[in-house]
Amino acid sequence: MNRALVISRNLRVVVLSSVLLALSPWAVAQGCEECGRVTSVKTVKTEGEASGGGAIVGGLVGGLIGNEIGAGKGRTVATVAGVAGGAYAGHQIEKNAKGKTVYRVTVAMDDGDTRTFTYKKAPGFAKGDRVQVRDGKLRRLP
Repeated sequence: MNRALVISRNLRVVVLSSVLLALSPWAVAQGCEECGRVTSVKTVKTEGEASGGGAIVGGLVGGLIGNEIGAGKGRTVATVAGVAGGAYAGHQIEKNAKGKTVYRVTVAMDDGDTRTFTYKKAPGFAKGDRVQVRDGKLRRLP
């Protein structure tokens, strides 16, 4: 009777281990190598680098506009303020104009890892899509 109890316990451990292994991410990954599910697709605007040209042009335009305001010392103050404000505005405009939009696709891999892929154009993936990584690129699975 004691021996039957030990065999019964061992059988339960083997069955339970088999079930857990079958449900594990490792087992899923074995069926589809490098597969996962898209968890997010985000549009990201990156800021461009300014060369200084925008600040120069903005400063000149701001100075000309400021010079048209007031008389005497007021004109001088307005000109200086126009140069400073125009330079700042020109700098920001140049950075925005040189910025780029990229798309970041985050994938929860079957092996438990999380990977992010960046695209220059809209990738066409949506949250929930089943994907596979081939040659470093995502491909949608049926």
